[in-house]
Amino acid sequence: MREKYDYIVVGAGSSGAVVAARLSEDPSVTVGLVEAGPTDVDKPEILNLHEWPALLESGYDWDYPIEPQENGNSFMRHARAKVLGGCSSHNSCIAFHTPAQDLDHWVSLGAAGWDSATVLPLLRRLEDNDRPGDHHGHGGPVHLRSVHPKDPVGVALLEACEEEGLPVTPFNEGETVSHGADWFQINAGDDNIRASSSVAYLHPVMDRENLDILTDRRVSRILFDGDRAVGIEYLDNPFGRLKTLHAEREVIVSAGAIDSPKLLMLSGIGPADHLREFGIDVLVDAPGVGSNLQDHPEAVISWESTVPMLRDASQWWEIGIFDEVDEGGADGLGLPDLMMHYGSMPFDMHTRRQGYPTADEAFCLTPNITHSRARGTVRLRSADYRDKPKVDPRYFTDEEGYDMRIAVAGIRLARRIVARPAMAPYAGRELFPGPDVQSDEDIADYISRTHNTVYHPAGTVRMGDPGDTMSPLDPQLRVKGVQGLRVVDASVMPQLTAVNPNITCMLIGERAADLIRG
Repeated sequence: MREKYDYIVVGAGSSGAVVAARLSEDPSVTVGLVEAGPTDVDKPEILNLHEWPALLESGYDWDYPIEPQENGNSFMRHARAKVLGGCSSHNSCIAFHTPAQDLDHWVSLGAAGWDSATVLPLLRRLEDNDRPGDHHGHGGPVHLRSVHPKDPVGVALLEACEEEGLPVTPFNEGETVSHGADWFQINAGDDNIRASSSVAYLHPVMDRENLDILTDRRVSRILFDGDRAVGIEYLDNPFGRLKTLHAEREVIVSAGAIDSPKLLMLSGIGPADHLREFGIDVLVDAPGVGSNLQDHPEAVISWESTVPMLRDASQWWEIGIFDEVDEGGADGLGLPDLMMHYGSMPFDMHTRRQGYPTADEAFCLTPNITHSRARGTVRLRSADYRDKPKVDPRYFTDEEGYDMRIAVAGIRLARRIVARPAMAPYAGRELFPGPDVQSDEDIADYISRTHNTVYHPAGTVRMGDPGDTMSPLDPQLRVKGVQGLRVVDASVMPQLTAVNPNITCMLIGERAADLIRG
């Protein structure tokens, strides 16, 4: 450990690990990668992908509650990982290439230079895909493989999708699937060890002399000399005694869509009135910090299975189904409005407390809104860095009711699929919401009480046009109003992607490394 580094990266998650690994490829610079959680190297419960459900609300989870919701499920929690690799060490490793339409939409929202023609070629540098073709990367750090179709209920479900008019269409083949279904690709090895950002980018270079990976260190604030970021203050002991590290070139915040805005606000960058509430000196009045919170809220519908379900699967959620509910799809971009994950395990996390039946042998579909129009906030609870922030996603509060309309359509589509002949040997009684819940109003009431999240918060420190006061970052991910400070993680997205965004977060890390080196 050094007293100063050229670059300090705060957060060794899906993006931060990538940035640190790429910057430290230059032996002339020093990089300090600071992570609040422990290493993953010696932890099979992290590395073995099929064990991921046990990580929710575990010691590796910041486990953020949400504020009471006026139209949504107030019992919901946001899992945010506290371990090397961040949420890529904590999630189900569903691996989607970023939709070109999403990237080009970012440009229209002010993120110049993030167009698909510029960004998507970086996928070939990132991935080692088990599929052939020049549009795939082969030899990159992140191994992507196709899920093996060994689940008979899943095989039947895809047959039922085709019977419903949703063709089996492979993902990650250069076109965004907006009407179709298939087995996922996942970022994991053939031995089912997850290809997290830590496993892929950090494990091979842990002895790199110019890279220090500093785990179990919680950052309390960013340090400034005037308007220039010059380091961090952090805690690495149980006695509350804070220490400092200095950065010669830049501080790069990669703490995620909840903790990155929190750290900026604790450091004096955020909505001025909010900071003054807690006696924090305002360095930059940045009203967009902690605003624009987006997510993929998901409804759930489940059936009892007439056959025993698998007791061994890659990661239990192995099929995706997409559809355009409205003509032209989400925001008229040709993207799907609706995505469903198929789960081969009981999923009564939010239904059991509401009195719905459950079963050991059960499967489910989870319709989620790909471009949710609700916007929430992340705010400080106090000036104490140890306090959990106030996370208020404001689910289903969009004025036009788009989000709930899509979710209701998803429940209806799921029922039509499972009613198809291919599923007749497998589908027993509908557990929840149940056959008596039929009207749009009753389905909506059920969704608002029982929905979950796909754990994809984003957009809270968005990049945008230099003149946009609600975009705290410019398109080079630099924090406006100061020098030597960038943010690199899901919080920078102007619009959450229409697919699971973890590979996109790694891609953001790749792009950021190029911008910083450039």
